[in-house]
Amino acid sequence: MLFLGFSAGLPLLLILGTLSFWLREAGIDRSTIGYLTWVGLIYAFKWTWAPLVDRLSIPLLSTLFGRRRSWLLFAQFLIVLGLVGMAGIDPKVQLTPIVWCALLVAFGSATQDIALDAFRIESADSDHQAALAATYQTGYRLALIWSGAGVLWLAARAESGAAGYDAGAWQFAYLCMALSISVGVITTLLSKEPARTELARARNAKAWLHQTLIEPFADFIKRYGWHAILILSLIAIYRISDVVMGIMANPFYVDMGYTKDEVAAVSKVFGVVMTLVGAFVGGVLTLRFGVMRILFLGAILSAVSNLLFAWLAMQGHDLQGLVWVISADNLSSGIATAAFIAFLSSLTNIQYSATQYALFSSMMLLLPKWLAGFSGVFVDTFGYSIFFIGTAIIGAPVLILIWLAIRLKVVEFKKHDSQLTK
Repeated sequence: MLFLGFSAGLPLLLILGTLSFWLREAGIDRSTIGYLTWVGLIYAFKWTWAPLVDRLSIPLLSTLFGRRRSWLLFAQFLIVLGLVGMAGIDPKVQLTPIVWCALLVAFGSATQDIALDAFRIESADSDHQAALAATYQTGYRLALIWSGAGVLWLAARAESGAAGYDAGAWQFAYLCMALSISVGVITTLLSKEPARTELARARNAKAWLHQTLIEPFADFIKRYGWHAILILSLIAIYRISDVVMGIMANPFYVDMGYTKDEVAAVSKVFGVVMTLVGAFVGGVLTLRFGVMRILFLGAILSAVSNLLFAWLAMQGHDLQGLVWVISADNLSSGIATAAFIAFLSSLTNIQYSATQYALFSSMMLLLPKWLAGFSGVFVDTFGYSIFFIGTAIIGAPVLILIWLAIRLKVVEFKKHDSQLTK
């Protein structure tokens, strides 16, 4: 799970965060960069093909490697293909091909997430799920360091020495990232195909479609009734402050005059380490005080940390200030994420693990990613400080939904507490 988590985490920044740094250096305007983050909406719609990944086999590949591993290998191939394509293009000259390659990487990455979530859930009993999830998250965060700081470090080392933008340096860095996916490929080949909880085989196409497309969603509605609306609303906006703010983070660093090495060291390495610390703290607090209370705490911290970026925007190039702001932001993000993963996992029925988890994680991204597309226009109109303050304010409805969920006891954690504690 450590190495597969690395494979899952690697593509995300390469088509969103790190790519926005590359594009801004290439002279692409902030509004365009904001709109291009809609590439990430593919993650928000992965639930539409998750039932196929859950039920269908890939000819030949599934025979050789099993259903879960065959989908992992297929997805990893798409990621490599897209990254190699991006490495062969200069966005300053041709922006559209970069977008198409990023879409391919996003589709492959989302498909890998679907298969990998099911692989993780099916690979061990409930007693070991917490350990698998923690190890997966560690690998995921290490990949964020490599695809964030690693890319910037490689690009800085590969620069020709001439002042200004160097497309070849970025292209070399992205080729290295494509090669890094081999960690996931090799791990998939060496891993054991997990045993699955099989449903009764459908007798005809209509029954198969009902079993594959309808039952996973009907099961969720049946278990939670009208409370499902409140749960899905909470999932849909819980990460809205962080996601909307994060889109403009790298353009902000470029515009404030921070170098690749400074951003790599502070934001992409030190920041991710603080996220890991936050995830550990969040896990401990969740076990001690319960999921919903730490969800509430995480939402408060995420919104407040955005206000620190507003302060930083008024300071200009301040490396020490950047260290403190990044530390606070990533620590709060780690706490919120740990509680949120526990929350999502507790909602999942193992019979429909891939489909339901894909639905929840997709809901988490749909509205924030759509809203984030307008972030560049907002910054161009009002400036960075007002933008960061605005991202803190839009986190307020999250607190109301969590309060309602706690008050109405929407999610009966009593029946999940023993599993989460283990």
